[in-house]
Amino acid sequence: MKKFLIIFLISFGCLMAQSKVGSTAAPFLNIAIGARAISMGGAFAATANDVSSLYWNPAGSARLATNEAMFTHSMWFADIDYNWAGAALKLGDMGTVGFSVTYLDYGEMEVTTLAEQDGTGQMFKAKDLAMALSYAYNLTDRFSIGGSAKYIRQEIWNSYASTMAFDLGVLYYSDIFGLRIGASISNFGSDMSLDGKDLLVQHDINEQIEGNNDQILAKLRTDEFPLPLLFRIGLAADLINIENHTITIGIDALHPNDNDESLNVGMEYILYDMISIRGGYKSLLLDNSEEGLTLGMGLKYNFAPGLGFYFDYAYQDFGALDNTQHFTLGLKF
Repeated sequence: MKKFLIIFLISFGCLMAQSKVGSTAAPFLNIAIGARAISMGGAFAATANDVSSLYWNPAGSARLATNEAMFTHSMWFADIDYNWAGAALKLGDMGTVGFSVTYLDYGEMEVTTLAEQDGTGQMFKAKDLAMALSYAYNLTDRFSIGGSAKYIRQEIWNSYASTMAFDLGVLYYSDIFGLRIGASISNFGSDMSLDGKDLLVQHDINEQIEGNNDQILAKLRTDEFPLPLLFRIGLAADLINIENHTITIGIDALHPNDNDESLNVGMEYILYDMISIRGGYKSLLLDNSEEGLTLGMGLKYNFAPGLGFYFDYAYQDFGALDNTQHFTLGLKF
């Protein structure tokens, strides 16, 4: 299994090394989810031990002790609402199956034109959606694999773009001081281009000819843009793991195709398996980034073995863009 892990990391590392900084479609796919992971600076690929692992590293869902469901809400910039909901169901020795939905709502905006810059009186909406079906399996007591297939769609007024993409992750529990190694590749799929009736136009094929039809119906052809492919590798360990006290640290290295490489670091302190205090820092080594400090806390309560709920809160500093706040409610059953 160690050889398989090494081959996986080298293969995808080489693949990602061929990408370059540029524009991508559907950038909402890289907006972090889950208040717990966000408050730990996004250093979660090797921890991934709750249902948010469906996003961070699908392999982690194979190690869930119970069925789990989660809803998370983010108060994004400019009154934008960002929501994620997911559930993972244990299938015994057959693995874990999960389903998740990501929805980004930009709200309603007024239509403006060059002639009517104060607005035409019409309103339009824009939204992003991703639905994923995931599966994870423990190959051994230390090594897990997982993957997701997802449908992605973006809409703005009467135009839209859609495609399919895949995520793949691995998670390895070593016997060296409880060190965990996780890696994932996200948003591997085909390019996206806009379509819809907003692209229909009337066109004069040859303006030099008089008397021809200058109102031929035509459709604009838009460029194709790749998805925000992201390779993530992380390390995590429990520095302290004694009765009623656990301190976990993590570090993730990110290699995206639409930005430079960066590091995320974070830690979590759990008291009596009920109260959690977390902190982290995002986008280390990345120039001109507005991301930085993350803080958060959580409360968990178990009604009975295998049955309980948890609530998490995260604050993320965005420099000139102020901050974002994130709320998560989860249920174990």
